[in-house]
Amino acid sequence: MSIEAQVNERIAGLKPYQPGKPIDEVARELGINDIVKLASNENPRGPGEHVQQAIAQVSKELSRYPDGGGFELKAALAEHIGVDTNQLTLGNGSNDVLDLIARVAVEPGYEAIISEHSFVVYRLAVTCCGGDLVTIPAKDYGTDLDAMLAAVNERTRVIFIANPNNPTGTWVPGADLVDFLQQVPSTVWVVLDEAYLEYMTSDDYIDGVALLKKFPNLILTRTFSKVYGLAAVRLGYGVSSPEFADLLNRVRQPFNVNALAMAAAITAIADEEYVRESVEMNRQGMQQMVAGLTDMGYPYIPSAGNFVSFDCGEPGPDVFQRLLQQGVIVRPIAEYGLPNHIRVSIGLPSENERFLTTLAKIR
Repeated sequence: MSIEAQVNERIAGLKPYQPGKPIDEVARELGINDIVKLASNENPRGPGEHVQQAIAQVSKELSRYPDGGGFELKAALAEHIGVDTNQLTLGNGSNDVLDLIARVAVEPGYEAIISEHSFVVYRLAVTCCGGDLVTIPAKDYGTDLDAMLAAVNERTRVIFIANPNNPTGTWVPGADLVDFLQQVPSTVWVVLDEAYLEYMTSDDYIDGVALLKKFPNLILTRTFSKVYGLAAVRLGYGVSSPEFADLLNRVRQPFNVNALAMAAAITAIADEEYVRESVEMNRQGMQQMVAGLTDMGYPYIPSAGNFVSFDCGEPGPDVFQRLLQQGVIVRPIAEYGLPNHIRVSIGLPSENERFLTTLAKIR
């Protein structure tokens, strides 16, 4: 008997999540030391100095369990975004919170609606809970809200919307989002994944917190992995009604957020200058990146995140491998239904230039 016959058949049918290749792994494989990683949408600056000091201080108490309720971090977050602490759920990255939402809202016989080209974790979380997935074809690489509404039925439990979306960088205008929420039945949960919120500069964008009071079926997820430069410590959070947050905390693992992460996040929230500088660097880097892609004739998807996806005109994995041989790590996104596209993160100016120069070389 095969091992697949002895386990949950839904899990056996899943493909493992493929993260961006680590720098150390590429160095070992290729014997290259000068490597640029633009694969995982990280903040290229690294954490701020104050955050590093906070981590160093807390590291003296590593023998102690962290605060399982995250009292200080929740207080800082609540003040920062303007909600009550009982609306917050902390997670080991926002992926953890997304998984908790699926565990609370989804069960066998019910459905979750996602968009084509959307974050793969939605699929993983729903499948592991025994739910059925309804995937709506993308519209101009983005979320088709009208088609999502048309797909809602009595079996629909949750709708996942990334705003901005990874890996396409597309976003939902605020007016369209409000109109959508007004039409979604109150019995259906709407998850607004705002992992890249801080990079959004468009005037037609609405911060999800402003909508929570009017739409109690709305749930937000956010992260410290992107603009705050804390991907390694794994910290995200959910914002919802107190009632739904209570349910999430019932299934949350004890001590799911470590002390280093919480200390880093509290300090990062207060370092507004670091965030402003990171957003400005990303804005300039995006201009540099899309100008270079345009000069080479590569069509790209306008992005509101800290990354941009472009059409290679050939299989993306092939371009990925040629760039990798030159020490430049990017991300092919065939698994997202975009077989000819590459997603490249916005890095430091020198890293962006290295990518563009190398891409021109390997064409």
